[in-house]
Amino acid sequence: MLVILWGTSICLGLLPVMGWNCLRDESTCSVVRPLTKNNAAILSISFLFMFALMLQLYIQICKIVMRHAHQIALQHHFLATSHYVTTRKGVSTLALILGTFAACWMPFTLYSLIADYTYPSIYTYATLLPATYNSIINPVIYAYRNQEIQKALCLICCGCIPSTLSQRARSPSDV
Repeated sequence: MLVILWGTSICLGLLPVMGWNCLRDESTCSVVRPLTKNNAAILSISFLFMFALMLQLYIQICKIVMRHAHQIALQHHFLATSHYVTTRKGVSTLALILGTFAACWMPFTLYSLIADYTYPSIYTYATLLPATYNSIINPVIYAYRNQEIQKALCLICCGCIPSTLSQRARSPSDV
């Protein structure tokens, strides 16, 4: 699967270099030069399709994880709510990551579907900038959600570990 994914990505990335571009006829250009309007539309629709597929798969995985955590809790005579809370934290982190991804990339994806080369380039940059922020936001989300990273940051910044972080036991879903 990884080879297919990387191979497809490389091929799509090389299309403009191999001649599928709008350099000869500027009226066919999209907001992302040198891609043609058709190529930009195909990439945008592919992104929307893949995002919908990814969302559906993660929803199914989360349902299975929640059901499995409940079964484990019942087998070990734990309170089902305690496992539910830790599992819910992992699921909420995943939802936060996917929501951030969508919020960062959707403006550019939708803009590249409706805009053409006549639109001012500042609009392209304004919609593409949040997409680059996604790479900056993800580590912050993980750092905020992971107790070990919080401890390390507190230790680095102030030389102490707050009592709220040092008392709680770790769980597998501390993501």
